[in-house]
Amino acid sequence: MGEITNYQMLIDGQWCDAEDGGTFDSVNPADGNVWSRVPEATEADVNRAVEAAHAAFTTGPWAGMTPTQRGKCLRKLGDLLAEHSEALGRTESIDTGKMLKETRWQATYIAEFFHFFAGCADKVSGETLPIDKPDMFVFTRREPLGVVAAVVPWNSQLFLVAVKIGPALAAGNTVVLKASEHASAAMLEFGKLIEEAGIPPGVVNIITGHGEPCGRALTGHPLVARVSFTGGPNAARHVLENVKRNFAEVSLELGGKSPFIVFDDANIESAVNASIAGIFGATGQSCVAGSRLYLHEDIADQFLEQMTALARQIVIGDPLADETQMGPLCTTGQLEHIQREVAHAQTEGGKVLVGGKQPKGMSGLFYEPTIIEVPRQDLRIVDTELFGPVLSVQRFKTEEEVLALANDSEHGLAAGIFTRDSARSLRMAGAVRAGIVWVNTYRVVSPIAEFGGNKGSGYGRESGFQAIYDYTRPKTIWMNTSDEPMANPFVMR
Repeated sequence: MGEITNYQMLIDGQWCDAEDGGTFDSVNPADGNVWSRVPEATEADVNRAVEAAHAAFTTGPWAGMTPTQRGKCLRKLGDLLAEHSEALGRTESIDTGKMLKETRWQATYIAEFFHFFAGCADKVSGETLPIDKPDMFVFTRREPLGVVAAVVPWNSQLFLVAVKIGPALAAGNTVVLKASEHASAAMLEFGKLIEEAGIPPGVVNIITGHGEPCGRALTGHPLVARVSFTGGPNAARHVLENVKRNFAEVSLELGGKSPFIVFDDANIESAVNASIAGIFGATGQSCVAGSRLYLHEDIADQFLEQMTALARQIVIGDPLADETQMGPLCTTGQLEHIQREVAHAQTEGGKVLVGGKQPKGMSGLFYEPTIIEVPRQDLRIVDTELFGPVLSVQRFKTEEEVLALANDSEHGLAAGIFTRDSARSLRMAGAVRAGIVWVNTYRVVSPIAEFGGNKGSGYGRESGFQAIYDYTRPKTIWMNTSDEPMANPFVMR
């Protein structure tokens, strides 16, 4: 076992331990060894972080900055993120098991998200209202909400931080970011760039800990104005209970079980490659993973022959190695959940076409790329998010049939449609109940495009210019332009 890295939290511009000195270990999922130690925030630590953010919002130098000045800070933060992408990516790979080639690329590209929101900062405007009252000038202005609690899971951490704190800071808010207890290191390394970017103390605070007491105390804190949460539905239910105490605004991104639909006229090679990217990329640990594959019966055999052959060739191994195509799962709980659900699917009639087990001779939390053909829609695995490299496959005959199957889900985050028929692609894109639809491509993101889901996948949108408005509220200002004294005080105008 190598040397263990000891991390600290960022509160009010200072790096600090938990108030009571509590810590917890972080395990490298590729080898099972403890590699870092992270503070276990107490309720007092959370309170200190929120109060620091509130002070920075109300009286600190951040409160006096112009939108253009805030934008310059965000642009500098994006530049620093790109410069440190190699180191940040390596830390995230060690902590989560995600491949370095992906985490390194994400850190570089996510700089564009900060650049995008930097440009948005001084583009937010109110409006003048054509009011129906004489001698009144009425206008609106957009004002920041206050303290934002940003809660992110361990996967795609830098992306999720960018789409939360980017618009929040651009709008003039301050932030308390809770990193995932499963992998906090990348967030704490990212925090080192905050001061260097010229962002004043207290504007961004980063705390680490578990749902109790850290998550509860943060999301229910009376000074928190908005909670932006990404994670699982059970934790989200606790968040909704917590915000009953402070009436904070809430946005939820809760993952999905996304349908991937391939029609008989599709480009098979392209669709196969996209499906592999959609379910085995990032070891399936993606909220938009295309984990429900629907194949038209006329091309199903050809498609599965090609896909299973490619799945068998996927290189599983060290996420830091360039030749690796799929790394380990992040947590033991994920592995056990996947093993349990795959076994249950087989008892219900599911047939494992490839994978279905851990690779032989490898330590760590590895699991083979797995494809299961299921005879019916009502198998539990069809609508249970596994957050791993497991794909369920069904065949269909008609457009109407597959549309019904795709929409028969508690989730509604993303969908993929593969067809050369442009009219059909538009019909399907409009009829599938999902927040994001990719046509003849998959798993593509941009700071310009909104991101979010429907139904059990949550509500609210991240990315895109509209996101910045979610971190503001309009104020309506009435000005009497008449020099005449007010008339009868008992009659409303």
